[in-house]
Amino acid sequence: VEDRDRQDRTLALLRLAVAAAAVALAVLAWRSAAVSWWWLTLPAVLFLALWIVHGRILDGRRRAERAVLFYARGLARIDDDWIGSGPRGERFLDVDHPYAADLDLFGDGSLFQLISLARTRSGEDTLASWLAAPSTPDAVRGRQEAVQALRGNLDLREDLSILGEEVEAAIHPASMKSWGAAPPILNRLWMRYVAMASGLLSLAALLGWMFFSTGPWPSLILWTLQSILALSVRKGVRRVTGSLEDPERDLELLSRILTRLEQERFEDGRLGELSSSLATAGVPPSRCIRQLARLADLLSAMHNQLFAPFGLLLMWSTQFAFAIEAWRQRYGGNIPGWLDAVGEFEALSSLAGYAYEHPADPFPEIVEGSFLVEGAELGHPLLSAERCIRNDVRLDPSLRLLVVSGSNMSGKSTLLRTVGVNVVLALAGAPVRAGSMKLSPVAVGATLRIQDSLQEGSSRFYAEITRLRQIMERTSGKLPVLFLIDEILAGTNSHDRAIGAAGLIRSLLDRSAAGLVTTHDLALARLADDLGDLAANVHFEDHLADGRMEFDYRLRSGVVKKSNALELMRSIGPVSYTH
Repeated sequence: VEDRDRQDRTLALLRLAVAAAAVALAVLAWRSAAVSWWWLTLPAVLFLALWIVHGRILDGRRRAERAVLFYARGLARIDDDWIGSGPRGERFLDVDHPYAADLDLFGDGSLFQLISLARTRSGEDTLASWLAAPSTPDAVRGRQEAVQALRGNLDLREDLSILGEEVEAAIHPASMKSWGAAPPILNRLWMRYVAMASGLLSLAALLGWMFFSTGPWPSLILWTLQSILALSVRKGVRRVTGSLEDPERDLELLSRILTRLEQERFEDGRLGELSSSLATAGVPPSRCIRQLARLADLLSAMHNQLFAPFGLLLMWSTQFAFAIEAWRQRYGGNIPGWLDAVGEFEALSSLAGYAYEHPADPFPEIVEGSFLVEGAELGHPLLSAERCIRNDVRLDPSLRLLVVSGSNMSGKSTLLRTVGVNVVLALAGAPVRAGSMKLSPVAVGATLRIQDSLQEGSSRFYAEITRLRQIMERTSGKLPVLFLIDEILAGTNSHDRAIGAAGLIRSLLDRSAAGLVTTHDLALARLADDLGDLAANVHFEDHLADGRMEFDYRLRSGVVKKSNALELMRSIGPVSYTH
């Protein structure tokens, strides 16, 4: 980067010197007949050459800066210092989603921010969709195989990361696909050649009027005909040009990504299928997109005030609207496949980067049949290695409920998030933070971030009831439900809570759901005893040391035996406690 900076400064000074020399020559040519105006050709050519070289230097510097950033972020993720860096995926946050907010899938410090390496909106959309919904066993196994194949391909991930600036892509996949598949707008493509001929004739007539005394009438006649032609297609031209406003940079980025992906040779599995989907009748999709990017770039020249008068004379917008329409009719049907392929490649590359940076994390075994979620040494992937305490969890047809008791801050909520996030990772096709994991496809429902809503006028209790109803409704779907319920019915009194919680959990179990429920109300812990072998009590312990609560975050069997709440309250001062 420092070398590029030095070259940048040198080229900038040389361009300034050449410009100054050109000004000096122009002054001499104006004042003295001994100096010809043709002498300005030399500094003009030299300045153009320096401009091209300088552009390449600047592009190389930007690529070097992006490469440094790519590795810096990778090291930060390995060192657990990544929060606040990288795309957060906030546009995917949905308060009505059954678990996205509860499990910190999107936003600052989220799973998406940890994983995503996508450079396009298609890539982000694909990765987010994998995290937000479980995939079929075959799809998960196909992704695991693809991630394994891409895991060591650091060069591909680096190349994709430096192809373009980190920007919010202007190409919206859904609208781009609709644009490609829309009915023809400018049907009479032969008029493209009429507009081209009219523009050239108008330019020739204007030059004849200015330099060869042909008079104004040829120009006036041709301008009148141009105006009639332009008015007849104005509506269609506006529709075509308006559909591609300011896309040049993003189309160019898409073209570069496709060019890089076309260099890879994948023969088998999901990667082979994606490579095959990029074939377009012998024409590489990168070349097709580059053609569209070039047309859009030339069309935008009309925004230049100096060029605009000449553009009107040449019917510039009309000509390029027809050219873009011709491109769309030829290649528009391939756009959905290209965008989907790029999106999936980027999502797989993101998972591969996560796998590469966490080599100890295994791929889970996806099983079909009876409900199963079994994790040995499960840890939370968003916690640093120093803070991550691992525990074992198993749910199956014979044990479908774990009632987790313990004091506040003892680790109950973190356990639920740990199970949920690892299930999400597993069913997206990614490695999991565990010693080993085996599970069947499940639909997750969670109540870990239920809060009052002042804007909607709803209490926490009402919000929780709404989410619990949503979880109950999910049990009518094709997949069994894994529920993760934190401090169940905490917004009501102990008597109603015990009765309501027992009825709710029984209803979920009757519908073949399974999951974990946390509580610090020991009365609710009796629920597991009432359910017999289908349920078990587990707990986290704490102890008071020097007036401070300390936790080891280790999951133990049974109900928590003691509470240090009173001892902690006594530690704050002389208060009278009565029974």
